[in-house]
Amino acid sequence: MGPENSNSNQNTGGSGPGSPRSPRRRIRYMWIYVVLLGFLLFNLIFSLGRRDPNTIPYSTFLNYVSQGYVESVTIRNDRQVTGKLTDAGIEALGVSTESNQGLLGSERDPALFTTTKTGTHDLVDFLKEHNESQQDASILFEVVHQNNWLGGAFVWLLPLALILLLWVIILRRAGPGSQVLNIGKNRAVLFESLGKPTVTFEDVAGLMEAKEEVAEVVEFLKNPKKFTKLGGVLPKGVLLVGPPGTGKTLMGKAVAGEAGAPFFSISGSDFVEMFVGVGAARVRDLFKKAKEKAPCIIFIDEIDAIGRSRGRNMMMGGNDERENTLNQLLVEMDGFNTDKGVIIMAATNRPDVLDAALLRPGRFDRQILIDRPDRMERAMIFKVHTRDLVLADDVEHDVLASQTPGFAGAEIANVCNEAALLAARLDKEAIHMEDFEQAIDRVIGGLEKKNKLIKPEEKKIVAYHEAGHAIA
Repeated sequence: MGPENSNSNQNTGGSGPGSPRSPRRRIRYMWIYVVLLGFLLFNLIFSLGRRDPNTIPYSTFLNYVSQGYVESVTIRNDRQVTGKLTDAGIEALGVSTESNQGLLGSERDPALFTTTKTGTHDLVDFLKEHNESQQDASILFEVVHQNNWLGGAFVWLLPLALILLLWVIILRRAGPGSQVLNIGKNRAVLFESLGKPTVTFEDVAGLMEAKEEVAEVVEFLKNPKKFTKLGGVLPKGVLLVGPPGTGKTLMGKAVAGEAGAPFFSISGSDFVEMFVGVGAARVRDLFKKAKEKAPCIIFIDEIDAIGRSRGRNMMMGGNDERENTLNQLLVEMDGFNTDKGVIIMAATNRPDVLDAALLRPGRFDRQILIDRPDRMERAMIFKVHTRDLVLADDVEHDVLASQTPGFAGAEIANVCNEAALLAARLDKEAIHMEDFEQAIDRVIGGLEKKNKLIKPEEKKIVAYHEAGHAIA
């Protein structure tokens, strides 16, 4: 059919302001990294600054108590023990009397020490027995119970939250091919119609009957009250059926261009994944986005990838992921309100394998045949594909149409492109008729075998054989 021009308003989600690779998001992630790194450094310095350098083993502390080197003791939560040495203990142990300075600038008393009680040793009874036996060297001690569960939970949960946040950031920066968090999002490409449409019915040569059918879809999107005021309801689904290359996708884009409406394009295979439930989630997300963009068109290419008849291959596992996706599609189409101005179009070259529930009235209840063009339509298609080419005066579109029986629109486009390449290879100023003839031969029979020579006797035999075909 006609040339499918690239849409400059295509929203692929790869380079927009919301893309994970855009400069704005890179700066945002960089600030997150800086904040995380600063917090970790502050926590490290603060924890090191709070640590007492005079940390001793618990057995050493008990030895100090027995020798009378301890003046006072504070027991916190039956775990942390803080004490102070006597003057005799400082002199006996050779502790420097100069106050040392911590990382944060806080001065520490060299007589202070800290330790951690281990095991089931009853420190309070031990100190009481010591004071009773050593009354001249009794130790002042106190027991403190602090309920600091909130701080403990904060210490445990904050690193876990930071790790989860970093994991989410890494997954989101992995790129479109690895967006695990967005696996349920649909992969439909949105073409926003802004200004002059890129594809219209003029780009779809031939197919007069099909264009008349889809013209109703265009009229419904432009003027829906014309149909609803009489109580009529436009078909919810339009199924384009035809061989490959006949212009089914192009027809859908032309409908979007003529109607001036957003156009969601997606392939049927984009719904199916190895993860269970992903296909159904993508169907729900697609229809949700379509409701937000209404009036619009949803075009599902190669719908037979998910629309095959259910119940087949029961020995291979029964209700698989493809059937779950189809079930969700059936539910969305059946519950879709046509007053919203959303049209569902689909294309397939295998209508015989589609599920009957998909083709029943209320879903894809209108089938439009996109067949191979006849001779007159092929001439029109040649005119569309050669309007941007530099042609010589000897090029006749009717002759080219008669030389290409059975060619679809995509094959005719390939012939025109091959002719342009052949003419450019020979440094011609324009494309001549002989270039088109060579291109047709190349598309039908492949490359010319210049090294494969035929003897005169073989040529004579082949001539008799072909003449027999002509007579018969």
